[in-house]
Amino acid sequence: MTKKPYYITTAIAYTSGKPHIGNTYEIVLADSIARYKRLQGYDVQFQTGTDEHGQKIELKAQEAGITPKEFVDNIAGEIKGIWDLMNTSYDKFIRTTDEYHEKQVQKIFKKLYEQGDIYKGHYEGLYCTPCESFFTSSQLVDGKCPDCGREVQPAQEEAYFLKLSKYTDRLIEHINTHPEFIQPESRKNEMMNNFLLPGLQDLCVSRTSFKWGIPVDFDDKHVVYVWLDALSNYITGLGYDLDGEHSEAYTKFWPADLHLIGKDILRFHTIYWPIMLMALDIPLPKQVFGHPWLLQGDGKMSKSKGNVIYADDLVELFGVDAVRYFVLHEMPFDNDGTITWELVTERVNSDLANTLGNLVSRTVTMVEKYFDGVIPVPMVKEAVDDELITLALETPKKVADKMEHLKIADALDQIWNLIRRTNKYIDETTPWVLGKDETQKDRLATVLYNLCESIRFISSLVAPFLPETSAKINEQVNISKTDLESLNSFDGTAAGTKVNRGEAIFPRLDVKAILEVVEKKKAEQLAAQPKVEEKREITPIKEEITIDDFAKLDLRVVKVTACEPIKGAKKLLKLKVDLNGEERQVVSGIAKFYKPEDLVGKYVVLVANLKPVTLRGELSQGMILAAATDDDSILNLVNPGDLPTGSQVR
Repeated sequence: MTKKPYYITTAIAYTSGKPHIGNTYEIVLADSIARYKRLQGYDVQFQTGTDEHGQKIELKAQEAGITPKEFVDNIAGEIKGIWDLMNTSYDKFIRTTDEYHEKQVQKIFKKLYEQGDIYKGHYEGLYCTPCESFFTSSQLVDGKCPDCGREVQPAQEEAYFLKLSKYTDRLIEHINTHPEFIQPESRKNEMMNNFLLPGLQDLCVSRTSFKWGIPVDFDDKHVVYVWLDALSNYITGLGYDLDGEHSEAYTKFWPADLHLIGKDILRFHTIYWPIMLMALDIPLPKQVFGHPWLLQGDGKMSKSKGNVIYADDLVELFGVDAVRYFVLHEMPFDNDGTITWELVTERVNSDLANTLGNLVSRTVTMVEKYFDGVIPVPMVKEAVDDELITLALETPKKVADKMEHLKIADALDQIWNLIRRTNKYIDETTPWVLGKDETQKDRLATVLYNLCESIRFISSLVAPFLPETSAKINEQVNISKTDLESLNSFDGTAAGTKVNRGEAIFPRLDVKAILEVVEKKKAEQLAAQPKVEEKREITPIKEEITIDDFAKLDLRVVKVTACEPIKGAKKLLKLKVDLNGEERQVVSGIAKFYKPEDLVGKYVVLVANLKPVTLRGELSQGMILAAATDDDSILNLVNPGDLPTGSQVR
């Protein structure tokens, strides 16, 4: 029987640096879906890769003193290495510097130009270099890039544009008639209400201000805008050929069943990409899923804070499958998840070591103890068996339903419900008691067979998510039938085969020891930071003032005499300060950076003649001076030393 094709892609990773665990989550998520589809019998094509062009890459290569190609070769190799480390089963790893891809992008650009969907003009707007995106002032959020929150710069240059407006109505109709096209539902509403319904501006699809990109072959001053280049990978990676000489893979697998992407690049995949495909008269992908983010527990990951978490560091401490389990299980369907070293350790100990690992270990040990390691034939059934058997037979269907809706964490919960129920079955049947009574040997045989068979169900279902763990379980319990069809009946374990007890699948971890290693790694990260401050973009200097304007400020040294948090306000602290014998109260948004007890006794600088205001019901008589990074990841209070309170800062 011919297998039904299934094509799944991730976003291609941008080659600006080593991906952290938040970036790595996506490839693990896609891999679990691809493996599950294979388990269901689909012929799966799973594609990932790297996005290697753009101004940001050109600048980073210049800083490193190497060519852009050398730079992306290094980073692409590092990304591929991490994807392989995480045991991901991709079928194609495309690079946008691949010759075939570049030639097809040139053909696509030329075709769209010749048919009037791309035209030449001039662009004047606000440009975000990290996002490689132009914005109008109305699209900015607090004057900054709406996608990454960084500063934007005015830019003007000759450019080619894609006529988005020509296809807007057609795209709106497609989204309305295909409710599954954008998922989750909240992402669809965001695209419709914020972009499509208000009306689209034509999209800039070329640049002249840098050279590291695919040249427009009929106008070599221009390179193809990175998003038109990057998005095309989903068809060029299959062997799409604009001249009609498509590969067998393209004919078989397009349109894609699922584009799996981060929620921050949803606009590109659900507006620009579909319109490009419409203009090329190519069918649209069946679904685009914008997954949430995996965030660090103590804020944004930052090298300067030494809190960046990388997949290889996690794997070194916990193992591949433990990391896979955590990122898959801890990510809600439609909300951001959180990762900390403590949380990973706790989850490994509770779910993997205590619940799953202990179940396998106890079962194999009892088979060895009571039946010389040979899985017995079930003999005497009792009513208590029925609940376990019923749940085991229902679980594959429950998992299938959750996977159909891409609710991977919920699918894992269904499997762990069966694991917990199987552990409970041990407590209910007390095989250690049965083993002391020779007349209960037939009943003991049934109990241990049921445990082995339940573990077979668990191992088969957990395989797409924890493939190494499943293989270890299969070896220890000598499982041969692992396909989903074999889970239609509770009799797939071969009685008479021998178990093979090995090491604990998931040993328990000492959280204190883990955190000691983590602190050492943080120190190494910080020590590796350049001693000389790196050149970076800063918030633009405000408009000039005169010396008379500055003279209006009265800056005074004060000493903090008391400090406490304000109830219900996570960011605010209430400080009492001594201004040369006068006590003042100041409310300051520094709770993220300073504990109240750390501030008492400190000397700080106060804007003493600022008009008093009331914040959260508390009087604030001035403002404390502080210096902060643009992303507010680091903040330090201005330190005047221990000058007498009341001293003027000038």
